Formats: sequence, C-alpha cells, structure tokens
Amino acid sequence: MNKELLKKIFLPLIVLVIIIQVWSGVAAFISGFPTPSDTFVYAFGGTTSSGDEIKGALSDPFYVENQDDKGIFWQLVESLKRVFAGFALAVIVGVPIGLMVGMSKNIHYALDPFIQILKPVSPLAWLPLLLFAFKDIDNTAISTIFVTSIWPIIINTSLGVKNVSEDYLNVAKVLRFTSLEKVFKIILPVAVPYIFAGMRLSLGIAWLVIVAAEMLTGGIGIGFWIWDEYNNLAYHNIIIGIIIVGLVGFILDIFMGKIADYFDYRKKV
Repeated sequence: MNKELLKKIFLPLIVLVIIIQVWSGVAAFISGFPTPSDTFVYAFGGTTSSGDEIKGALSDPFYVENQDDKGIFWQLVESLKRVFAGFALAVIVGVPIGLMVGMSKNIHYALDPFIQILKPVSPLAWLPLLLFAFKDIDNTAISTIFVTSIWPIIINTSLGVKNVSEDYLNVAKVLRFTSLEKVFKIILPVAVPYIFAGMRLSLGIAWLVIVAAEMLTGGIGIGFWIWDEYNNLAYHNIIIGIIIVGLVGFILDIFMGKIADYFDYRKKV
C-alpha cells in the first residue's frame, strides 16, 4: 500500500475522530443534544445510554406502513426522482440556451442581465409562487429544482462555446458548414467538458434544493422526513438524515465527476 493511499485513508479518519470528540463536547455542553453513541443506536437499533430500547431508522429502511409512513430508502427514492426530473429539465432547456448565448453576442447581451439577476435567487424565494401556481407537491419541487439548477448549465455551456478556437470556426467557414454542422462537428466536441462541469454543479444544487423544498411542501421525501423528525423531537434522527443527505450528495458528485471525466477530451490527451 503506497504512502498516498495511506494518507487518503488515515487523514480522514483522524478528522472523523476530531469531529466525534467535538460533537461529544457539544452534547455535554447542551442538555438534550444527541450524543454520537446514542445517534448510532438511533440509526441501527439497540439500547441508548438512558436504557431505552430503540429500533433504529436504518434497521428496516424498506418498510411501508402506509402512503405517508415509509422507510428511509423510499424517502430517498422519492427525493431522487424529483431531483433527476428537475435536473433533466434543466439540461434539456439549459444546454440549447447556453449554446445560443455563447454563439450569439446579441442573445448574450439580451439574456445575460437576467441570468445574473436570477442566478443568486434562493430556492426558498421561488417555492411559495411555484406552490401557488402548481398546487402540487411533486410539480412544485421539480420546478423549483429546475429554476435554481439551470444557471450553471447555461453559464458553463456558453463558456465552452466561447472557448472554441477561432481557427476551428474559420475551418467551418471554409468547408461551408451549416449552423447545425458547425454546432455538432466543431462547437459541441470542445464545449462538452464545460457542459458536463455545469451539469455536475447543477446536480449538486438540485440535491441541495430538494431538502429545503420538501421541508416546506411536505409529503414524502428525505427533506420532509428530517422536518417531521424535528416536529417529533427526534433530534438523533435529524443528524442521521443530515449524514444520509451528505453521503448521497457525495455519491452523486462522484458519479457526475466520472461521467464528466469520461467526456473530457483534455484528460485523454
């Protein structure tokens, strides 16, 4: 085992130990705050430090009691379905707009001010209006994800187009390419790494947004599950939910990163 791999294993473990120690200190300082050991019990089942027997949120993640009472696996599935639906819409709409913004100065001048104004708007600002418009939990969550995650795709796609060499564009003129031929044969091959970088950012934002959206819209989903546990005073489960959200977000980022690397011609040279 080489030294670099050992560092990648042991350094995070050292940080984890420090985090657990700090967490234990906070729990000792704040009365009723979940301890690491009790949170582990609430996750996988067992007996807490106070002697309570707990089943554990992760001991049976696949249970289905009724439509509104399901295991954490099904909560994640519902959240991921909304995330990928909103993300797919953002890709379908964002990539063509990004191409147009990058290829045309007039379109860039027309749209850029609105992109810059709408880009930093919080998803919480969109939620009430979209909930009023759709009056449906799923459509509201999906549209909120779409509205807030489309901007990295547009911006990165246009940036990719602007990085196409003038020499390539001149070749396209000499060969008398049509606009579509220029896009598919010259622009897209260069812009693809930028597009996937934007998609990677967009998916991260989508996963971030879904938790806040589900907390406010209710129904089923990991965000609502965390909020429901807060209402039930089950603070241990809130920490479990936070860890699960972080792990799933980490996995999604790795997944999109691998896809982006696969399509990045710069890493194959």
